[in-house]
Amino acid sequence: MKFYKWIIASALLFALSSYAQTEGIKPTPFGKGILNVIGKDSTWSMNFSARFQFLSDTRWEATDDKLVNPTQDFLIRRSRLKFGGFVYDKRLTYKIELGLSNRDMSGTSQFTSNTPRYIMDAVAMWNFYKNFSLWVGQTKLPGNVERVISSANLQLVDRSLLNGAFNLDRDIGIQLRHHFTLGKNFLIREKLAFSQGEGRNITTGNLGGHEYTARVELLPFGEFKSDGDYSGSDLKRESKPKLSIASTFDFNNNAVRNKSNQGSYMVNDIGFYETNVKTLFLDAMFKFKGFSIMGEFAKREASDPIAKNSDGTLTGDIVQVGNALNLQSGYLFKNNYEVAFRYTNLDLDKKITGKGMQDQYTLGLSKYIVGHKLKVQTDFSYLSDEVKTDKVMWRLQLDIHF
Repeated sequence: MKFYKWIIASALLFALSSYAQTEGIKPTPFGKGILNVIGKDSTWSMNFSARFQFLSDTRWEATDDKLVNPTQDFLIRRSRLKFGGFVYDKRLTYKIELGLSNRDMSGTSQFTSNTPRYIMDAVAMWNFYKNFSLWVGQTKLPGNVERVISSANLQLVDRSLLNGAFNLDRDIGIQLRHHFTLGKNFLIREKLAFSQGEGRNITTGNLGGHEYTARVELLPFGEFKSDGDYSGSDLKRESKPKLSIASTFDFNNNAVRNKSNQGSYMVNDIGFYETNVKTLFLDAMFKFKGFSIMGEFAKREASDPIAKNSDGTLTGDIVQVGNALNLQSGYLFKNNYEVAFRYTNLDLDKKITGKGMQDQYTLGLSKYIVGHKLKVQTDFSYLSDEVKTDKVMWRLQLDIHF
């Protein structure tokens, strides 16, 4: 399977390189893509890039002031091919992202026709009128800010417990986006999404109801440099304070998975257990002269979170309801080293889920060699669990993005 994946990647690269010889091709510096091709008649373009993350992950159980039962893994955490550009009109753009690592493709089931989930993003974006854009395809829903930040642009090695438990991730559908400015600087963005409600790469269609997502972002001091509100760390060293305050509300009608559009399917004697799931996010991002703060709150509720058969007996599945808080801050020194700290509280409803409260404390150190395109990151975490044994984790990661 691994050999097959590399054959596909090599064939794609060879085809692009060969075709570029007959089209307009621009040389690209490191981090700006491997190839940047423009058609002879300028009616299309394609930028092709690749990236991967090498991760070392070591964990211990913390008992009686001792660290025991160590486990250690080396992983290719992510390995991606990315394509983007415009088609026919520069207002009609597209993005394709393929995942080749085992973690990227995981989730194979009958709901994905028992095939790997290669496709991360496949979306067309049309700026059809002034500040209005229509997105069609599979991509990230406008959920919490930490999830929408690319995994290539994170401040710490990986995302938080809040994101793991509550994020909306990707889905297939349509999105309408708009923005406007009040006065000179106060920017407001509105994002609406209507999606299948089953997650990415699903081939069995809509098993429950549909999913509806709405997000509003307020930027009172104007835009961040280089979309810095959706990037970890203040690499651009904002010369003036920049702030984004946002909220997302998501309603998944008759959801059949235990994390809204994520998690496992809740199967019962007549097919699938269905329940309405609501998810609320509140988040903020602040940056100024190398200093950054990000905060998030998440809450999920369900009409009836305990799955049942048609006769009322329990199936054993439950919706992961509860709330979480995530606070993160860092400071970037002039030598491009950054120290960052994160505190996350995960509080799933113990009466329903049987899971205790978790508190995780993370201290991280990053060296940005070429911004997020080439960096080395390490972090150390302590997880306090109300029910299970406490854990300690140390991670080291190299990220390369051509």
